[in-house]
Amino acid sequence: MGVWFRGDTATLVSGLAAPGRAMAGDTLLPWFSVTKVLVGLSVMQQWERGRLDPDDAVAAHVPEFGANGKERVTLRHLLTHTARLAAAVGDDSWPGLLDTACASPLAEGWEPGRRAAYSPQLAYSVLGEVVQRLDGRPLDAYVSEEVFEPLGMADSWLALPPERYEAYGDRVGVMYDTKRDGPGPVPSLARASGFERTRPSSSGVGPAADLVRLLVALLHKGELDGVRVLSPQGADTMCARHRSGLEDETFGEHVDWGLGVIVNSWHYRRRPAPYGFGDHASPRAFGHGGNQSSVAFADPDAGLAAVVIFNGMAGEARHHRRTQRVVNAIYEDLGLAG
Repeated sequence: MGVWFRGDTATLVSGLAAPGRAMAGDTLLPWFSVTKVLVGLSVMQQWERGRLDPDDAVAAHVPEFGANGKERVTLRHLLTHTARLAAAVGDDSWPGLLDTACASPLAEGWEPGRRAAYSPQLAYSVLGEVVQRLDGRPLDAYVSEEVFEPLGMADSWLALPPERYEAYGDRVGVMYDTKRDGPGPVPSLARASGFERTRPSSSGVGPAADLVRLLVALLHKGELDGVRVLSPQGADTMCARHRSGLEDETFGEHVDWGLGVIVNSWHYRRRPAPYGFGDHASPRAFGHGGNQSSVAFADPDAGLAAVVIFNGMAGEARHHRRTQRVVNAIYEDLGLAG
């Protein structure tokens, strides 16, 4: 776990990164869907460089996406998960996901922007392709050069090369499936090949402390340690509420969204929404969660950024309970509750 609070930082670790190996502050772990924050930021950078507008049709940048009634789907719809695609995911490689998204029709009766349903893989696979086509660099190289390096996220990767995986050695933590008796490693993440492919929706990997730096940069309106990755207006726009008052049909609860981030949705039911930020976060808190294992957020009113990563995928309900307890404890220990 990494925490930044009004200029001070702390890294807290507990448990084992692998059998017989203690978790450490520099242990690399998968971020899963927290990766979407990187893609949202990358899209915002393209906007600031005059290469796109969020209200552009997706097909203006990826023409093959405009098939099967998706001509009216915009980049904003994908960023805010308000364009539900009907196709089921088969091939989960990035090319496979892109092909699936382009061939898919919208869900039956779906009016883009009027309904909401979180897309775990397809929407941000298309957005990553948009960034890659507009910039010309492979997405993993773009993110490394335009986000990770400027922000000092030295051990963060969108695609971790096998030789770097081997060089990290024991610093790469093992992700476990803990939903069943006799937990075991997640097979796809137990070897170098599980980390070498870029997936814009989910392939980020690195230490929690690195990810905190990304959140602090957004908290500081796009700047960290004198280096700017987004304008103040761009950072404010990204983290503002662009989708509100809609029930998310994936989660079954009202969840508000910015352009690549979840915005605190506690007020709907007076409890944290899925992958939420506890009971004490301000209405302006924003961030994202990673599949049954992490939550990462920043709270402008509290001057707080925190990343909590577990290396056991415990199932949605159990994961929600444990993250919200930890997040609440952070606020309470820092005197921010109430």
